[in-house]
Amino acid sequence: MGFLMPAETTKDRLVEAMHRLPADATIEQAMEHLYFLAKVDRGLQQADRGETLSHEEARRRLLG
Repeated sequence: MGFLMPAETTKDRLVEAMHRLPADATIEQAMEHLYFLAKVDRGLQQADRGETLSHEEARRRLLG
């Protein structure tokens, strides 16, 4: 996945993400795609810092 390579700048990653969208994508779809990529990136950074939950803890939080 080229858009997650750490050597790339944010601008490089944005340009690559836009190139991956279909030609008829709407602005809203592009924004949703970028928001999704930002959330994935944030999650990967959190995981790298060890800020994760066990499966049991995640399940407990989701199911109450």
